Amino acid sequence: MADQENNNPNEMSFLDHLEELRWHLIRSVAAIVIVACGAFIMKDFIFDTIIFGPKKMDFPTYQFFCKIATFFGIESEFCGESLPFTIQNRTMAGQFSAHIWTSIWAGFIIAFPYVLWELWRFISPGLHENERKYSRGFILVASSLFFLGVLFGYYVVAPLSINFLGTYQVSKEVLNEIDISSFIATVRSSVIACGVMFELPIIIFFLTKVGLVTPEILKKYRKMALVVVLILCAVITPPDVTSQIIVAIPVLMLYQASIYISSIVVKREAKKEKKDAK
Repeated sequence: MADQENNNPNEMSFLDHLEELRWHLIRSVAAIVIVACGAFIMKDFIFDTIIFGPKKMDFPTYQFFCKIATFFGIESEFCGESLPFTIQNRTMAGQFSAHIWTSIWAGFIIAFPYVLWELWRFISPGLHENERKYSRGFILVASSLFFLGVLFGYYVVAPLSINFLGTYQVSKEVLNEIDISSFIATVRSSVIACGVMFELPIIIFFLTKVGLVTPEILKKYRKMALVVVLILCAVITPPDVTSQIIVAIPVLMLYQASIYISSIVVKREAKKEKKDAK
């Protein structure tokens, strides 16, 4: 009988919950490490094809903007043969350290759906049956949004940042010789920031569920949100208007989608309260 009570999530003590959380975290970290080991072995593909892809002028983003510029008869840096900077390593363990940390970040990105699943397994016992039913697509939707953000960061934000910052010079006397850690950090921050940013609808969903956000609040502060989005875009993109607009458009679309999602949640909660009142 005691064992049955301990197995009941509603009867678990605080320490039992901590123990349960610990094992979910251990399994999540283990998944990340396993995937990171695979990424570590695939060094050539990870670095030559993915990490250093935006440095090559045959990168799809550069080809796309080059075709647009050619169509309108405009000269563009996207149509060049190569970017005028080199990547170098200036510390003894620099390349090995970059290899290790890049593998870990690749492990986190690829294992993200499993990490979400472990998180869902931890919080789902505390939800009502109807809440679990409405949230069954949580992992699929959240993972899809995250990977969509990762792709947006990799194919839009990262190449625009690299192209602008890598070609920018204050004087012809100064050559751009980029340290490998700085280059990888630019790609990593672009990818991770956009991946997290695209989770906005999921965040708004849960904030609405707990009553911290309503559609009216989101609509009321829409102009303020626009300013915040532009500031955020200015931080993660090069300081040119075109890049900021390109990044701002999908973020604003996500914000509008969040308002719609929040409205659906509020309507469902209202129906539930009315049904319970009967």
